[in-house]
Amino acid sequence: MVNSLVSIQIIPKTKNGENVIPYVDRAIEVIQASGVKYQVGPLETTMEGELSELMQVIERMNEAMIELGSLNVISQVKILYMPSGITMDELTVKYRP
Repeated sequence: MVNSLVSIQIIPKTKNGENVIPYVDRAIEVIQASGVKYQVGPLETTMEGELSELMQVIERMNEAMIELGSLNVISQVKILYMPSGITMDELTVKYRP
């Protein structure tokens, strides 16, 4: 059962102030490879799944930023944990045409 929604905005610090978009693209690739359901937004990406699994994805995202040469990474994370279950669709259905 899906028990969590986790939104993440990853902010890598690059060595020479390079554009961070390639880093963000790599972070999204990590999410894609994980197989969890996700939705990319303009400022953050929301994932849906078991909290422990989603936290492991975040850890891999941070590691990928360092592998690309980032000096450090700030990850702004929002978590909705609901033991009885929650999905992105449940929270957004009333806003869809």
